[in-house]
Amino acid sequence: MADEDEDSDIALLLLSTLHDDGDEAGEEATQDDAAAQWTANQQHYLLRSVGDTIVIRQLPSRGLSFQLWPAASSLVSLLDRNPSALLLPTPPSPSPLRILELGCGTGLVGIAAAAILGAHVTLTDLPHVLPNVRFNADSNAPALAPRGGSLDVRPLSWGDRHAGGSLDGSVFDVVMASDVVYHEHLLDPLVQTLEVFVRGEVAFLMAHLRRWKKRDSVFFRKARKLFDVAVLHTDPPLPGCRNGVTIYRFTAKKRAPIALTET
Repeated sequence: MADEDEDSDIALLLLSTLHDDGDEAGEEATQDDAAAQWTANQQHYLLRSVGDTIVIRQLPSRGLSFQLWPAASSLVSLLDRNPSALLLPTPPSPSPLRILELGCGTGLVGIAAAAILGAHVTLTDLPHVLPNVRFNADSNAPALAPRGGSLDVRPLSWGDRHAGGSLDGSVFDVVMASDVVYHEHLLDPLVQTLEVFVRGEVAFLMAHLRRWKKRDSVFFRKARKLFDVAVLHTDPPLPGCRNGVTIYRFTAKKRAPIALTET
């Protein structure tokens, strides 16, 4: 019998196959082959709330971060249908909503959020992922313009308790991510990064497809020490999967004020 990680690797391969619309091009593909790969590996998302479509390029041969996964699609779908179910009520402001996406991968979630909400979204991931993120951000700029949405692409490594400094002291209203509870060695760095940005009234919205029971339990146990975690939505399982995507909202735990005693 395959162990838990082997079983999960098979599931990942299955999902990759389901979401890959074409063959992978080799490193030395001609320009015509590259164009054909772009056409085959693009995914269209109709955003009904704004009457526009965004197009996302996948590059499956380059790794998991260059592919689309069910959690991202679920978060975009709910955001398109009912953003008020995800976002905490905020007072009216002349400034656009400021959103940070962690581990953005292809950039789907952040690009859709900018288009739907007219938000300023900062897309972050590791440096080698960002050229494709920039490609997708630039390709979808026309879909953002009518509502005033905008995108910024920045590198961000998890685990730096001074991570805010790498973003020039930027302050965000909302943090988003999808399928980021992945590798065991990144669980602590992810929690540390959330501790930097999810403070006060800032909420963290996470779309997650459970694949590793023990690994997920470790992450949520660590996270619940710092955050209140609420389930906002759960999709039914995809064909061939045991679990559906769940969308969570994390908010910083309210700490009781320190009582002052008279001396």
